[in-house]
Amino acid sequence: MNGIIQNLKWSYGTKTDWFRAVFRILLGLSLAYAGIGHLTFSRLEFVAQVPNWVPLSDDLVVVLSGLVEISLGLALVLLPKWKALTGWIVAIFFVLIFPGNITQYLNGTDAFGLDTDQARLVRLFFQPVLILWALWATGAYKAFVERNISSNSNKNS
Repeated sequence: MNGIIQNLKWSYGTKTDWFRAVFRILLGLSLAYAGIGHLTFSRLEFVAQVPNWVPLSDDLVVVLSGLVEISLGLALVLLPKWKALTGWIVAIFFVLIFPGNITQYLNGTDAFGLDTDQARLVRLFFQPVLILWALWATGAYKAFVERNISSNSNKNS
């Protein structure tokens, strides 16, 4: 356990300015809201996005991903000292759910006001923006790079 904490030390206490903090909190609130939508008012639309190859029931995938989104959203807002690690986890989450967006496009599924192939295609290009937003607003990428730089300079000393 001590080794894990030692390996994650780079992600604790990352400094960011107020502007990034605002965007981190906005992303966190958006994730929490989307997660609540998974469990309530948008559940059927999210079910329609689950790829057929996922070996779990569509509804279970939507519920689990909703709980993860709520958790990640709250972590972005309530755990600012761990924002760099949370940023990486959120970015990875956005990568993992991307197949749902691709499935929506390939199957021509109407959901969330995306009722044309063009609108669904444009949505695909928004996912990398979310990934970059998570990494930028939390200082995650910078913290990771600086970790590698400082660990290399310690080895050379």
